Amino acid sequence: MTQLVLFNIFNGLIVGAFYALMALGLSLILNLSGTINFAHGGFLALGGYIAYTLIPYIGFWGGLIVAPVLTAVLGLIVERVLIRRVYGRDPLYSLLLTFGLAFILEDGARFIWGAQSLPFQVPGWLVTPLSQDYFFLTGYRLFMVLIVAIAVAGIFLILRYTRLGIRIRAGTHDLETVSVLGVNVRILRNLNFGIGVYLAGLAGVLAVGQLGLQPTIGSSLIMPSFVAIIVGGLGSLPGTLLGGLLIGVASGLATVFFPSATEAIMYVMMAAVLLVRPRGLLGEEGRF
Repeated sequence: MTQLVLFNIFNGLIVGAFYALMALGLSLILNLSGTINFAHGGFLALGGYIAYTLIPYIGFWGGLIVAPVLTAVLGLIVERVLIRRVYGRDPLYSLLLTFGLAFILEDGARFIWGAQSLPFQVPGWLVTPLSQDYFFLTGYRLFMVLIVAIAVAGIFLILRYTRLGIRIRAGTHDLETVSVLGVNVRILRNLNFGIGVYLAGLAGVLAVGQLGLQPTIGSSLIMPSFVAIIVGGLGSLPGTLLGGLLIGVASGLATVFFPSATEAIMYVMMAAVLLVRPRGLLGEEGRF
């Protein structure tokens, strides 16, 4: 029983890491641009498919590095051509636009790569269990946790110590003042959107090695990512990270004790948090 609980807790942490990485990108875009990006899951799936296409030519490690960057480049183009046009308008416009874009990305992946699940190969030495007793501790799972930790730390360092990060943080509080001080808000929003999409692409490359590659992988992860933002608190990136890990672990434990409530538990947790603390665990009062 103990081993089963540990297995599901660790699985929950892995899935929670995907939620957190994806939710961080969503939160970055939401905080600065006020855009709820329903197409984020489509970018996640696209990152996985790009890596799948590149791996035969540049190997797994090359795909891990290049695929998220190419996904981010596409995100920059999409923001420049489409998303930018709905800034400052009724939020319904951005909701409808990104919702439609999500279907376009999913159906585009289905058209190019097919509707069937595709095999995604990772280096053999990474999938070997590290312990006979704890068979679920494979090198790839620990590697995913390490990469997510590095990516999250990198984002926080960028936001804390770089000029771009400082401008993004300032823009989330008062974009008009940032503009008056001479910062090109269009470029700032564009780069911020690209960073958010980069995180989605990286999450996609990591996720397909664990969950499999199929066109709907992004749509299955998008709602838990939104829940992670709400549980952690709107406007709080540390809260978003905490929310993703919490709902991942909660879902893992529910698999052991209440299997039928595995998906519902995250919504129950969200409702409980909002009843006790309406702004989320680490959300700022009056932020949105």
